[in-house]
Formats: sequence, structure tokens, C-alpha cells
Amino acid sequence: MGASHSREGLELSDESDYSDNEESEEHYEDATEDHATPVSTKTLDELDSKLKSLKLKYSSSETPKNLKNVAKLYLHVGGNTPKAKWIISQKLAHYEFIKTLKIEGDSEDDNEDEGFWVLKVGNNKIRARVSTDMQLKMFGDQRRVDFVDNGVWALKFFVDDEYRNFITKFQDCLFENVYGMEATEANKMKIYGKEFIGWLKPEESDDAMWEDADSGVWKGSGKTPVRDSQDLLEEFEEAVTGGGIQSLALGALDNSFLVNDSGVQVVKNFSHGIHGKGVYVKFDENDKWERGGGSTPKKALLMRGETNMMLMSPFKEGKSRSTGIHQLDIETGKIVTEWKFEKDGTDITMKDITNDTKGSQLDPSESTFLGLDDNRLCQWDMRDKKGIVQTLANTSSPVLNWTQGHQFSRGTNFQCFATTGDGSIVVGSLDGKIRLYSKTSMRQAKTAFPGLGSPITHVDVTYDGKWILGTTDTYLILICTLLTDKDGKTKSGFTGRMGNKIPAPRLLKLTPVDAHMAGANNKFHGGHFSWVTESGKQERHLVAAVGKFSVIWNFQQVKDSAHRCYQNQQGLKSCYCYKIVPKDESIIESRFMHDKYAVSDSPEAPLVVATPMKVTSISMSGKKRGHGTS
Repeated sequence: MGASHSREGLELSDESDYSDNEESEEHYEDATEDHATPVSTKTLDELDSKLKSLKLKYSSSETPKNLKNVAKLYLHVGGNTPKAKWIISQKLAHYEFIKTLKIEGDSEDDNEDEGFWVLKVGNNKIRARVSTDMQLKMFGDQRRVDFVDNGVWALKFFVDDEYRNFITKFQDCLFENVYGMEATEANKMKIYGKEFIGWLKPEESDDAMWEDADSGVWKGSGKTPVRDSQDLLEEFEEAVTGGGIQSLALGALDNSFLVNDSGVQVVKNFSHGIHGKGVYVKFDENDKWERGGGSTPKKALLMRGETNMMLMSPFKEGKSRSTGIHQLDIETGKIVTEWKFEKDGTDITMKDITNDTKGSQLDPSESTFLGLDDNRLCQWDMRDKKGIVQTLANTSSPVLNWTQGHQFSRGTNFQCFATTGDGSIVVGSLDGKIRLYSKTSMRQAKTAFPGLGSPITHVDVTYDGKWILGTTDTYLILICTLLTDKDGKTKSGFTGRMGNKIPAPRLLKLTPVDAHMAGANNKFHGGHFSWVTESGKQERHLVAAVGKFSVIWNFQQVKDSAHRCYQNQQGLKSCYCYKIVPKDESIIESRFMHDKYAVSDSPEAPLVVATPMKVTSISMSGKKRGHGTS
């Protein structure tokens, strides 16, 4: 079903079956949908074994006398098929970093690289703007870097100094392209601040907090041993009813829900996934539901013991925000009312909503939820100011009560948010910053992480608030929120300001080969932890979608500072060990079911993968069962 595609990390070979004829080299464009054909883990293992037996050796005659800005250039061909291999593109390729000029009067569309650092290799064979889109991966023990630019390339350096100089220059150019200022120590300190010296200089970061996070008062008693190798078993796949899926609402009780523009399909929760046909709640034509104009519900929020669902269409007049939400009573199949967002008598907008806490959708008496807009963070209440549930029959558009929150004057550019088990709030922003708010105050963040320059498009947090997962287009960022106060006590960044020993984050990335196979225009979205709603339980996996791939990381492995991915790296630690679940359609969402559906022979609850026309349930098992895999 899936595999950790690490073939591009193998030693490059100069054996005779690898072409070094530059004239015969084919030009490989970005992957198309047809290229993402999955291959079996067995086939990949056989390929790995074959390639590992080939070693790269330089003879004295091949080593150039002038080593400066020279490397051997390879091209990866064959994608993730058994024919995958590296071919020599150029034995002696000259490379350089060039700062392009900004020409007055030109629009940004004329040349998107104007005014930015660009990497050029060979005779214009490669001309790539230095960015995270290149998906650069380091192999310090091989003096080598792999990256994406209309194909997957590798530069193999002849001496250690040249390799290190390349990495340093690349990171400096990336900093300047992101922040618009030279990569001096003073400018880096201006961006990150002295509290985040570990983000700027990971080698000086206090990694001990990563190791200590699961010990002492923070240790979870219900922890399940991590298995290094699990089989991903597709339990079943079925077509959806009523049109393409727009959103997935997983329930922790009996049912889960697939939402499209005409109704909600109700499916049953089982220990091996979600399943069931025949139950479909169709939106009544007489219900107060806006038709057309981008009104399809993109957000579904379960409430009141999962008997009610709040439906939000955050696209109004071409903008990603809404002036209200619809409340669906699941038991009757009727939209009860359309609520309006209003403050001080004025209509306002929201771009996202979420539950008050990680498990509050299970509370049958729940009447409040949180809202987010560019510069607003607040709590909404369906009761009036006296605490009485509003009488919906007497009003055409009941108004939600703004119970607490704050309208920031400017500059926050909020994009997404999530809550912990106790109601603490984490918010991701367009500028990459991630802010932590306590449940008692939404006016001022207790901690603000600087981010790495890429917009945060989705954010999740563990039940205990110790870990945050931010999603960007090209990578996931995993942050530890723990701190040691002046008295030596361990606290969370949600409750106090973090000091100057804030641990450096970890990055979760695709290898260049897999990033290329995912497609140039496909971006990471919807990064989630596995789902627990009970104190003492620990999340075990992380999952995100990119194009037709669901990508799964082992949480404990990512936290392990001695993990093999982190060896021979410069800068922030990046983890490339994952499993991929490929589908034949672009993925809407990938989520793990509630922890209670993790059965005895599985280290995790089933994974649910929703594409526009299908929903698939996948189990993680330590032993083979009688189900086919693909």
C-alpha cells in the first residue's frame, strides 16, 4: 500500500549501465497524473538492494584540478518504477548563485525570478529560483545534494569544503529570498529574536526537551509501543453518494459524515474504518441554503454530542470568508437555521471555525465554538446573553453572541487554528508565525513562534498541548511547546512566555523524487496528528495530503534526535522517513479515526482517505491479514 521512497538517497553509480552521454539524455518534465503509478514494497526493496551494491568511486583522472564551483551532475529517471535510476548528465558541471536584477516597469508576471537569487548549473541546464520548492535534500556523508527543477537532480561535490560552501550559500540565498534582506547575523537576529537562537543556529538548540517531553509529569500512561514497520492494509473503498466530497467530518461516536453541495452522507464507524451506504441526508430545497456562487460547504463542525453539524462556506463573492453558518440537525436531516456573525450591530466575517476543545464535540450540551478571521479571534455562543437558547422560530436570522475575543488592529493575517484538550488555542498566519493563546485570554499571545517564512495553511496540536504541527505548501513544521521556567519547572508555551532555550523545530519533508512525483502544482494540506480526546493518551502518527498521496510519519521516530534522517544534516533537522498511500484521485482529506478505534493488533486507529468520488479506510497492522493491498 505504501512505502518510504528512499531510492534517491542511495550511492550514485558510474557503472556502464548508467548513461553518461549528454547528447542522449532525455528531458523529463514535471510528473503528470499518469506517472504516479504505485509499485509494491517488495519491488522497491529489490531495487534498493540492487542500487546499494553499486558504489561511486572517483579516479584521479576524473577529479578536476580546479574544484571551485564544480560538481558532477546527475538526473533521476524512471520515477518510482522498477526502472528508476540515476544517469550522469554532466561529469564536470559548473554552478553559481546569481542575484537577478529587477527591471523597472516590468510586471511580476514578466519574470518571476527578477530580484531574487537563482541557482544556475551547466549551460543553462538548470535555472532554479532558490526556494523551498526545490525540496533540497542533503547527504553530508556523500558530499551531495538532491533537488527538484523540472526533474530530480543531484550534485555530487569532489571535496568536503565545496559541499559545505554550497549548503551555506544556498541557505543564505534562501534567507534573502524569503525575508528580502541580506543573511547577516544582525538581520537573522532581527527576524528570529534572541529567544529563538536555536531556530537560527540549530546546533546550539537545546534538544533535551524533545527527549524529555514524554517523561516526568508529561509522560502518558497509555502509550503504545512504537513499531518500526507496519503494513498498510486497505480494508475497503466505496463510492460516495450525491456528488463530490467537499469535506470530511469524523465522529468519535457511532457515525462519520461526508459533506457535498447537496447533502450529507452518514457512514458507520468500525474498528477497521468507516463504511455504509443508504443513509443520505439531502438538503431540502426550502432550507435556507445559498445555492451557487461558491456556496458549497467547505467546513463541517460537529457539535452537541455529534447530533448537530455547523456548515460553513468560506467563499463569498470570491473571498475566503463567510458572514454566517448553517446548523444541521443530523437526527431530523433538516437545516435548523442560518446563523449570522455580528458584533456591536455590524455584520462581520469569519474564515474558519473550530470546537472549543479537542473533544468538545462529544458534549451534548455544547453551545459555543471558536471563530477566526484575518485579524479576529473569538468565541461564539448560540445562546443569548442571558444564557438561554435562542428561539429560532421567531427570527429569520438569529445572531450568534460574541462572548469573548479580540479584533486586532492589523498585521496578524490569521489563516488557521486548532485547540488542545483544555481549550488552549494555536493560530497559524500568512507570514509563517504561529501564536499560542491560553483559554482565558485571546487578546495577547503567550508565545509567538517566528516561523520560517512560508505561510501556515493548516495547524494542529496534540491533546496535551506539547506539540504543534504546522502545514506549509512544501513541508510540515513540528514544534515542541515545552519550556523550563526560572524555578526549573517544565511548563507549556500556552501558559507562560518561553525563554531563550526554545527547542528548534523539526521539518517533515518529501524526498525530491516523491515531491516530483506528487506534481509541481500539488501542495501539502491538512497536516494532522492522530486523534485522542483523553488525558494520558499519546498521539502516535502524523498525516498530511499532497496531490494523490497521503503521507504518514511515525511520531516517535520524528522526535528521536538519534534518528538516521538527522545524521549529516546542516540546519534544521528534516525527517524523510514516511509511508505513502497513493490514490487515483487528488485527496480532499486524510485523517486518523478516534483513538478508541485502534484495535489490539494495530498500533493506530484506521486512516480515512477521502477523494472527490471515493472514501477509503486503511488499517495499520503489525501482521498480515486477509486483505489485498495495492
